[in-house]
Amino acid sequence: MKKILGLDLGTNSIGWALISQDDEKQKNRIIKIGSRIIPMSEDILGKFDSGITESDTAARTNFRGIRRLRERHLLRRERLHRVLNIMNFLPEHYSKEIDFEKRLGQYLKETEPKIAYRFNEETKAYEFVFQKSFTEMVEDFKVQQPLLVAYGKKIPYDWTIYYLRKKALTQKIEKEELAWLLLNFNQKRGYYQLRGEEVDETPNKLVEFHSLRVTDVIDSGDRKAKDEIWYNVLLENGWIYRRTSKTPLDWVGKTKEFIVTTDLNEDGSVKTDKDGKEKRSFRSPAEGDWTLVKKKTEFDIERSNKTVGTYIYDNLLENPGQKINGSLVRVVERKFYKDELRQILGTQQKHHLELQDKTLYNLCLEELYVNNESHKSSNEHKDFTNLFLNDIIFYQRPLKSKKSLISDCKFESRPLKDKDHKLRKDANGNQVMMPIKCIAKSHPLFQEFRLWQWMKNLAIYDKATDKDVTAQFLETEDDWVNLFEWLNDRKEVDHKAILNYLVLL
Repeated sequence: MKKILGLDLGTNSIGWALISQDDEKQKNRIIKIGSRIIPMSEDILGKFDSGITESDTAARTNFRGIRRLRERHLLRRERLHRVLNIMNFLPEHYSKEIDFEKRLGQYLKETEPKIAYRFNEETKAYEFVFQKSFTEMVEDFKVQQPLLVAYGKKIPYDWTIYYLRKKALTQKIEKEELAWLLLNFNQKRGYYQLRGEEVDETPNKLVEFHSLRVTDVIDSGDRKAKDEIWYNVLLENGWIYRRTSKTPLDWVGKTKEFIVTTDLNEDGSVKTDKDGKEKRSFRSPAEGDWTLVKKKTEFDIERSNKTVGTYIYDNLLENPGQKINGSLVRVVERKFYKDELRQILGTQQKHHLELQDKTLYNLCLEELYVNNESHKSSNEHKDFTNLFLNDIIFYQRPLKSKKSLISDCKFESRPLKDKDHKLRKDANGNQVMMPIKCIAKSHPLFQEFRLWQWMKNLAIYDKATDKDVTAQFLETEDDWVNLFEWLNDRKEVDHKAILNYLVLL
């Protein structure tokens, strides 16, 4: 008797049945059956049938990712609350609404206090807590925008956060105001693409934003299709941008915005091709392109030599009607926020002794790492700046290792050793061998190996005699190396192009 599991996989359902089969008695019996139906509306099912794989499953995955981001943000906020409470930096009206005994660092149930606003029992209304700093900010607007104040235009209380971010770089701010800044940075901490490591100082590619005027547009004579022409667009700094267009480009004299990607060597210098031209690619996206807006914002901030908070506040002084979120600053790299907070903490450390107190710092470590002695001991010789920056606000969990999913090499193995570096043997006394892991297909060394393997399998035959004439084209080792370099610089190539290249050799 044997058991058989049968599966019926459909587009929006899975059916299964477990049966027992007795060949001797020629009897079959259904043990259990069932099905799992994935509910899909008619419009989603229609898209799915037409090849657009946007299903309820994908939507659930998207919502799950949002929940994870929110949970991690709340966890960072809870840890920040616990540290600020030990340092006595939280305002009284705010700290009394937080549970520090059972649900550590979380708001009490049915409450969500605002650190910058306090409820006044007498007036039965909320009042702004940091009124002194707001008054100082209004004085700035009286100097820069006298007509705005004269006509009684209201200045939002929320702009005080940008004033404090600028002031904290050079002057002392109150400890409650510093707590407000830290919680604000915890909420908006910038975009970070890499995981677990900082960006190298000299990356292989440099992506920059450039706004350049077009001096000339020349028809190169090349055609991508019958109605598509390759144009050489000459820019004011001498660069040449090649692009195709079905209609003539009337760009002469106009200023265009580009995302320029430059290939760099290990020493940071620009890579060049065989002709000595710098390896640089251009992209001229639409005005609302996310990458273009991001790089343009970063370019403006770097050119101003200001932090993000100072950049926003100074722009508000010049143009109070400026929209901030989604307009002035949308998304910038996390390093801008991290550098700003590092400067703020460095300045406030001179004015607040709590940020220098080693005993207070150790109490915070005890609060956060009760069961993590190794991490606590590794941070004992550091300070609050490192704690806020790397362990709480800008903390990024390390990537999970997926080494177990890499296949074992079937050609090579190594002897397995114990912790004492002694060779391990099995019960029969034989040496235990451990296969090494295969190299990834995307690894440059494997790509190089695959290209050499393809070249060695390359054969050229004469149609008339049906003889292998490969040796006539590739006689020396230099010929093979030149062919490898020529193929390695191209994304796509056909056999005719290879033969033309070998004839030129």
